[in-house]
Amino acid sequence: MPHPRKRRRWMIATALVLLLVLLSWAMARWRGPVLPGYEVAAGPLVQNVVATGRVAALSRVQVGAEISGLVLERRVMEGDRVEPGDVLVVLRAVDIEARRNEARAALETLRKADRPDAQARYRQAQADLAQAEREAQRRRELGERQLVSRESVEQAAQAVVAARAAAGQARVAAESVASGGALEAQVIERLRAAEADLERAVIRSTVAGTVLVRQVEPGDAVTPGQVLLEIAADAPGEILLPLDEKNLSLLEVGQPATCVTDAFPGRPFAATVHHIAPGIDPARGTVDVRLRIDPSADFVRQDMTVTATLLTGRRDSALAVPNDALLGNGPGASRAEVLRVRGGRVERVPVTLGLRGLAMTEVSVGLAEGDTVLAASTLDDGELPADGDRVRLRVQAMPAARPAAASSEDQDLPGAIQGGG
Repeated sequence: MPHPRKRRRWMIATALVLLLVLLSWAMARWRGPVLPGYEVAAGPLVQNVVATGRVAALSRVQVGAEISGLVLERRVMEGDRVEPGDVLVVLRAVDIEARRNEARAALETLRKADRPDAQARYRQAQADLAQAEREAQRRRELGERQLVSRESVEQAAQAVVAARAAAGQARVAAESVASGGALEAQVIERLRAAEADLERAVIRSTVAGTVLVRQVEPGDAVTPGQVLLEIAADAPGEILLPLDEKNLSLLEVGQPATCVTDAFPGRPFAATVHHIAPGIDPARGTVDVRLRIDPSADFVRQDMTVTATLLTGRRDSALAVPNDALLGNGPGASRAEVLRVRGGRVERVPVTLGLRGLAMTEVSVGLAEGDTVLAASTLDDGELPADGDRVRLRVQAMPAARPAAASSEDQDLPGAIQGGG
């Protein structure tokens, strides 16, 4: 048997250990449970909206026939580059050529035959009028001397009237065929109209661009209004993004975006918001946003699938908390609550929100730098401490930055909103 003194010492030591354990447990119960949380700090923050859309040509020009004719030549294929004035299609129009030749012949006849003839007739009519006037004057003088009959004098006067009328008609006829006259103007107009129609038989590009579609071949008969080709006009390309309407309040014309195509994922390029649709698509609940592509992105092609990250907000220094520290942080909410820990006790504090991101959200009112908050949304509702409860905070590192943009300048900045349509 152990010595009584040794046994007493062992019992005393055991009791002391049990007492220390009990005191530690009581102290832990008094100080509260250990819960995860964060220390609030200021830092850079970005807010992005991410969506997927397609590249759309700014302008697709449809090239059509203005006259009827037979296709003699088709000088371009899909993918060919064209400049203004380049010949695309040549038509043959026999009836228009006949009208042009007839107008040319009529103008030639007018200038070389009709005009000299009319001028000669006018000169002859003037000479006949002068002769008739002299004869009438002579007969009046003879009549006054009663050497000719009164009837002869009257006949001479009538001859003057007839000669004057003939001279007037000849003058009008000569003026009508004179250079710049009405008849010449009509013939020239007919010739110009025929030549203009023939110019339409040579179909030229009106824009610089790339041929997308051809719908005509040599030998085809075409009619006015028939579309022969489609050209994507050269211009800064566009990306059409259908964005969820809940992001409308974040969007502004001029916001920068970083885009990546499915075809070239390793070649991000810049774009800029240049148009926001005035209405909402009620069927999809989206708003169409158009981005203007940076001209240096010459590898972008029509109808490519593009993921675009729009920079909708940025703070160089913002007081932000992780989203899992916010209570009541619903979509579009401007206010929420946090569980702040001061002096080992919990305080439920209302806060006003600013920029919102995937990982972090700006707190504009309600907290100060250095405050500590619980990661409240990681706890079950039954585990949430009430105001005044004691807790021990296990401070965690802030969430890793998760910007949606591929731009290198934003790689260390948290706060991207997933806003696709």
